[in-house]
Amino acid sequence: MNKNCEHCGNNFSFTENELSMYKKIDLVVPELCVPCRWKQHFAFWPFGKFRTGNSDLSGEKLITVLPENPRYPIYTSKEWWSDAWDPTSYARESDSTRPFFDQLKELQEKVPRPHQQGAQSVGCDWCDDAWESKNCYLTRSIARSENLFYGYRALECKDSIDISHVFTLDQCYDCGYCFSSYSLLFSRNCRECIESAFLFDCRNCQHCFMSWNLRGKSYCIENVQYSKEEYEEKMKSVNLGSHTELEKYKARYTEILKENAVHRENFNIKTYNSTGAYMSNCNNCTNVFCWEDSENCTNCIRGLKSKDSIDLTGCWIMELCGNNSCCTNAYALKYSIWSDGARYSEYCDQCLEIDYCFGCVGLRKKKYCILNKEYTKEEYEALKEKIITDMKVRGEYGTFPPYSLGLCPYNFSTAAVYFPDVTQEYVEGLGGYWDKNENKKIEGMPTSELPDSIRDATDSLVTQALVCPVTGWRYNIASDELAFLKRKNVALPRVHFDVRTKERLAPMSQTKGESYQCTFCSKDIVGYYPYDWGYKKIACVDCYQREIA
Repeated sequence: MNKNCEHCGNNFSFTENELSMYKKIDLVVPELCVPCRWKQHFAFWPFGKFRTGNSDLSGEKLITVLPENPRYPIYTSKEWWSDAWDPTSYARESDSTRPFFDQLKELQEKVPRPHQQGAQSVGCDWCDDAWESKNCYLTRSIARSENLFYGYRALECKDSIDISHVFTLDQCYDCGYCFSSYSLLFSRNCRECIESAFLFDCRNCQHCFMSWNLRGKSYCIENVQYSKEEYEEKMKSVNLGSHTELEKYKARYTEILKENAVHRENFNIKTYNSTGAYMSNCNNCTNVFCWEDSENCTNCIRGLKSKDSIDLTGCWIMELCGNNSCCTNAYALKYSIWSDGARYSEYCDQCLEIDYCFGCVGLRKKKYCILNKEYTKEEYEALKEKIITDMKVRGEYGTFPPYSLGLCPYNFSTAAVYFPDVTQEYVEGLGGYWDKNENKKIEGMPTSELPDSIRDATDSLVTQALVCPVTGWRYNIASDELAFLKRKNVALPRVHFDVRTKERLAPMSQTKGESYQCTFCSKDIVGYYPYDWGYKKIACVDCYQREIA
């Protein structure tokens, strides 16, 4: 089956596996290509700037990444979870003469949202999507972590700064897709490494610097083996605490990634009969990225522990689900966002532990509801079929909620992380939102005036507003951050932490495969590395395992 994407106009097709999955889950075959589906999904996931505000219920101060002028009320999370309000009080009758999405949008604009996602965290006021974590700051999408600064998608990490898509790190700085490591700095795709810096794709290494593709090594510099004494003597001349010197090391690291390092065609671990990248413990997954512990999933990105599902973005623990964004613990859920514990439901937003609901917002532990109004089982089924029939006539049913139902401007959503080239005209043309003040300048000290050496950074610096040269946004160096950088002898960061996070996520946000030839056997392969990165050594899995692993 071939189609032209309704959003970008590109031609795309479906495999037999996709069509079989749509039939199995009872989904309408999409009119959008996969990238456009993901853009729309991610547009519902705020990646906004942290700001202060006030609860629309009590006036209590809150900190959130939701936009400054939202089209919906915002309550503190504690208030949202309380009995101080009733989601069914916003119930409305379905109107068959009007588009259903217009009615759902009106409901969205009445029902409050929590100021943060997450639960059971302490000292994480300046965080979002934080679960069972403690004392974290300006950090997003974390679980069971402690004392993190500027983290993103971190699980069971502690005492670390500037880490993204990482698991079980301690005392680490500026790491991406690293696992089970201690005191690892400026590194990517590493596991079980200790007291090292500027490593790429290393395993079980200790006291190594500026090295790549190593296994079980110690005291190496640029892959050259030294004795302990020789290594320590050479490292005396390495000064990561100087910004000037650090930039030279970063440039050398980038050169190594292009010229020397062998890049596996995909970084899939314990994954079988699957296509995509950055998967772990997956089986029979197709076109899946940044996904763990799953099987029989297709066209999915950023999630884990799912089965027999298709077109999921930012979802966990899903089964027989499709075309959802940011949902968890669901069964037979379709076309929904930010819902947890939902079953046999469609077009739901921020709903918890619901069964058989359609077009609802903010419900908790309810059954047989439409637009937040409760019905008997028989009434629900009859009205739902009537609504679906009307939606099909208007071309609404089977499509994901449109951009106009989004929670934030596109340029402050996770979509902008994965699809940064999307334009304001494109988004607004589809009814979406764009923050036109994103480049608003703020007073502060240019980062070019920061001291070159971390040793010269005084404690008074933590009170100084800094202005990012890339975005014009203000940021600060926190006191604990300054202490960490001095302890590790690392130079002060010169750009806003969100810029650093997006740069670190770039290798893990590539979903377009490019044609390469294996550097060892010359077999045609697909690698998820844009050509303009200049990587010269891409290896097929078999050769990589033989030559490197």
